[in-house]
Amino acid sequence: MTKKTALITGITGQDGAYLARFLLKKNYKVIGLERRSARSFNWRLEKLNINDKVIIEDTDIKEINNLIRIFDKYKVDEVYNLAAQSFVYSSFQNPIETSLVNSIGTLNLLEIIRNKKNKIKFYQASTSEMFGESKSIKQDEKTLFHPRSPYATSKTFAHYSVQNYREAYNLHAVSGILFNHESPLRGEEFITRKITLGLSKIVLKKQKNLKIGNLYAKRDWGYADDYVEAMWKMLQSKKPDDYVIATGKNHSIKQFINESIKALKLKTKWVGKGLNEKLINTENNKAIIVIDKKFFRPTEVNILKGNYQKAKRELKWKPKTNFSKLVKMMIASDLEYVKNLDKN
Repeated sequence: MTKKTALITGITGQDGAYLARFLLKKNYKVIGLERRSARSFNWRLEKLNINDKVIIEDTDIKEINNLIRIFDKYKVDEVYNLAAQSFVYSSFQNPIETSLVNSIGTLNLLEIIRNKKNKIKFYQASTSEMFGESKSIKQDEKTLFHPRSPYATSKTFAHYSVQNYREAYNLHAVSGILFNHESPLRGEEFITRKITLGLSKIVLKKQKNLKIGNLYAKRDWGYADDYVEAMWKMLQSKKPDDYVIATGKNHSIKQFINESIKALKLKTKWVGKGLNEKLINTENNKAIIVIDKKFFRPTEVNILKGNYQKAKRELKWKPKTNFSKLVKMMIASDLEYVKNLDKN
């Protein structure tokens, strides 16, 4: 049986690394695209022990000629477009770069696949942030989008581009509308990892406190390694379509902190209200979590919760890792990481 070849953009990111490992186990040949500036971020591939099992090509998805070179070099069967400027906070500072990567980068890939005419399957990483300030209690594939950041707006453009190319050119092109998914491989700029890493440093006396923004934003948090299986399943389906991938449950950032505190066995209490709310370590009466208004978004998305019933029904997919287990996993990993910082 001929080995399939998968091309993963953004292979050095959290999802790219987990997906590469998943596909290698499925006996795929895996080609990963990364920008030269991302070379230092190969630590995820190294942590999963797959750095020498994938082929890495330096390219930028904003540059279509470089992409064409890659497609001419390899006979690609499946493309997973995970490359993105994905940090929402940064998208407000860099809206043009965010849009070029997330929107035009996706369009470049779709155009190449359309012109290749050899039935390359395409997966687009869409996001629950596209729903924004949704009026629905749970968001599914039919929920209206209301993006509230340059990141979400650029992803909405890409999402509709995939839909358009699927309908206009009969491509096997799909979008996975993934709700927040975390892991020990999450970037330190994201709130979940910021919490687990920050609290681990506080426990090990490497940091005094942690400054964060909105405590009451609620997200549907799943485990990234569970979610990459759904990406693959979408490209194996006979009929291409878009799917919400989520857990169907949501928790506030405050609840994420409380679960982390529980995993660390710290004795704490919340005091104050609004910008003065803080988490106190009751053993020394010092504040370990404080609110800083600079971490609030210009336009906040307060509540997101996904309905993944279509994926469960049609793809036979469901999440395997619950919220508590996910937080414990991240805390355990970050405690080990901080302890090892002294050894290096």
